[in-house]
Amino acid sequence: MINLIVRLIVSTVVVIAASRVLQGFYVDTTQTAIIVAIVMGILNTFIKPILVFLSLPITILTLGLFYFVINILMVYLCSYLVDGFNVASVFAALLFSLGLSLAHAIVGIFLD
Repeated sequence: MINLIVRLIVSTVVVIAASRVLQGFYVDTTQTAIIVAIVMGILNTFIKPILVFLSLPITILTLGLFYFVINILMVYLCSYLVDGFNVASVFAALLFSLGLSLAHAIVGIFLD
């Protein structure tokens, strides 16, 4: 339970930081950032594994680069589902997904 709360806090901080740093990435309020963190967690838990499995042949053909496309799609899907969260460019979505993955990897080192 503590791991889940820590990961939620880290995700929220990454969302807020990305909205301040990245152009083309907008979050209304801190409450919206928390909702974005929760929705991204749900999408990455349930939808992303299905997409990764279905796109395995193209991911192999592109030597893993198609995985970035899946990450971008997850960010855009979250943007579609959450009001007050807007991603205007593919580059901003890519940088956000990379930052979120990096933050979760660092937290995972300390929590696991």
